Amino acid sequence: MERQIKLIWDFRGPAAHKTAEHHEIHLKEFITLEKVAAITTGFTELNDMHSIAFLVVHERDMIAMRDRLKPHRGEVYVEN
Repeated sequence: MERQIKLIWDFRGPAAHKTAEHHEIHLKEFITLEKVAAITTGFTELNDMHSIAFLVVHERDMIAMRDRLKPHRGEVYVEN
């Protein structure tokens, strides 16, 4: 089974959660417009001043998505 990669955008500050939530909207728009084979998207509040938005893709698509979307970081995605 091919690995899945979680591309992550970090947002910090008092508006971090709302910004991450809004960024996910743009990720979903990108998936629809570009017909990307994404696995899932989401956003998570890590603490009061740090939230993330993320896009999970297959490893084979990771480099193309990384180059186009410029995430801050990435990690191997393991479903809970």
